[in-house]
Amino acid sequence: MKRRNTLLAAAALAASLLAPLATHAQAAYPNRAIRFVVPYSAGGLPDTVARIFAQRLGERLGQAVVVDNKPGANGVVAAQAIATAPHDGYTFLVTDGSMFSINPALYKNLGYDYKRDLLPVSLAARAPLYLAVNPKVPANTLQEFIALAKAKPGTLNYGSSGVGSTHHLTMEAMKHALGLEMTHVPFKGSGQSVPALIGGQVEVLFSALPSLSGFVKSGQVKLLATNAAQRSAQAPNVPAIAEIIPGFDFAPIVGVLAAVGTPAEAIDRISTEMAQIAKIPEVVQVLNNAGIDPIGAGPADYNKAILGENERLAKAISAAGIKSE
Repeated sequence: MKRRNTLLAAAALAASLLAPLATHAQAAYPNRAIRFVVPYSAGGLPDTVARIFAQRLGERLGQAVVVDNKPGANGVVAAQAIATAPHDGYTFLVTDGSMFSINPALYKNLGYDYKRDLLPVSLAARAPLYLAVNPKVPANTLQEFIALAKAKPGTLNYGSSGVGSTHHLTMEAMKHALGLEMTHVPFKGSGQSVPALIGGQVEVLFSALPSLSGFVKSGQVKLLATNAAQRSAQAPNVPAIAEIIPGFDFAPIVGVLAAVGTPAEAIDRISTEMAQIAKIPEVVQVLNNAGIDPIGAGPADYNKAILGENERLAKAISAAGIKSE
């Protein structure tokens, strides 16, 4: 009996010593695949950012990071996927800011709300747009273009990727700040608007650098400015509109978000890894080639960026006279 009690005591002691180790092993994060939900089809800006970061994140975490495209209903499909998934740190949303800034202003009853439903994790990247003009336009600098637009109010046509697009709202914000008059000609994406610029159907537009760079090299387009808060490493000689209009910043941002209730451990880990990935030279080069500037900022900076973008775009939407549907 004495020997049996001794064995039982030893077993209990061993179990007590091993329990913390077992608990730690169970709690190790991550221990299975992570999902990046993207609210757009493959090939767009958020999808590109998600896939570039997902590959490196998977390598660093030792777990697969799967990109899951769920387009539809102005972000509602993706938002529902995040809301209905377990809030355990294995499902994240990767999107641009328009889901929280433009969509709520254009569409009633979206079914999701940034402040209510989501937590910022990482501001992954920014994709500046560039003010481009047809070479026949007699302006070689931003200042010269502004002077031309003021001298000939209402005579210049500007193209965009559609009503309510960032391309459209950036121009409306610039028009409003500088008192310019130009006529808006909306198209269905840059695939239509940029050829219209080259063909002279419109004199000016905003577009991403990859859509313009080939035409810049061939002399078919002139770049005058960027809509980001500061100059981009992609085109360091092109000034920012913010150098003339303080606080002007309409470059689309892309980041990672989690559902409210996601463990802080998971958010901290993903945020930390994203920040490190954004500094890898090969990642920087790949993103720059796609017209994207890596950032890798944490939750507080990302939250500030989202709220700032929401405020600026709300003013641009009001200036453009766009009403919600």
